[in-house]
Amino acid sequence: MSKLFKFVGALALSVCATVASAQALKPFVLGSKGAGDLAAKVEETKSALTGAGFTVVGSYSPYANTNILIVTNDELKSTAAKSGKKEAFGGFGAAQRVSVVKVKDEVQVSYANPVYWSNIFRLSGDLKGTADKLQAALGKVEDFGAKGIKASDLRDYHYTMGMPYFDEPDHLVTHASHEEAVKQVEAGLAAGKHGATKVYRIDIPGKKEVLFGVAMKGGDKDKFIDEKYIMGQVDFKDVKAAAHLPYEILVADNKVFALSARFRIAASFPDLSMMGDNSFMKIMESPDAIKKALAQTAGEKN
Repeated sequence: MSKLFKFVGALALSVCATVASAQALKPFVLGSKGAGDLAAKVEETKSALTGAGFTVVGSYSPYANTNILIVTNDELKSTAAKSGKKEAFGGFGAAQRVSVVKVKDEVQVSYANPVYWSNIFRLSGDLKGTADKLQAALGKVEDFGAKGIKASDLRDYHYTMGMPYFDEPDHLVTHASHEEAVKQVEAGLAAGKHGATKVYRIDIPGKKEVLFGVAMKGGDKDKFIDEKYIMGQVDFKDVKAAAHLPYEILVADNKVFALSARFRIAASFPDLSMMGDNSFMKIMESPDAIKKALAQTAGEKN
């Protein structure tokens, strides 16, 4: 009888493991929520992240009551560096985004779900170690941001027919060399003439790849690139998905890329409707406007 119980127990564990592997994933994790001071919570979050072995490579406030921290670690950088033919543009996965947002009297600490984004970015690993470290540092109340998508579907994700896949990024510009491409992006972000400014830089080890985090402010001049305007349309639920930000530019050898906003925004908000209030229709002009601004920032000649 004991052998039967052992067999049944082993079978149950196997079934649970199979179910877990096929579990639907969501783009964000709510780490904690509660009363508190926003500035104090930002510092507390930074301390927790560094204590867990993360390096904070950048931070900024895209709009009121919202702070974004960007971190990396050895697992993120080494996994990004393993990109090959099947995992092209792995450099996009070198960073993790953490948000600290005050909503009325509540402060929410959330972060991009590493396992979800490892599949979106088609990385060679699932970043489970990074996910565990983020949860240990920041907690976990719930996953949120979508009904849920299986990992296998995330690796081939696109919002709908005719929309781009991960391996169809915007090719912004080509320069004479990798060094020239990095120089031009640095200069363009420093100048900020096209609404894009630098939030962080991560050099991918052993490769001619550099990932830049980019803040986008258009104001009244060009609201369709402005983070405050865009997030005002798509991030309207009670639990905020500000860890969608910032956008990225990837220098790969002598070429400069950005994920199409049609892909990048949809990956963060896959359940957003196409039409109506708080829909993609409200930001229909944003993808082309963002591509133009980033291309000009990266040194595209008019």
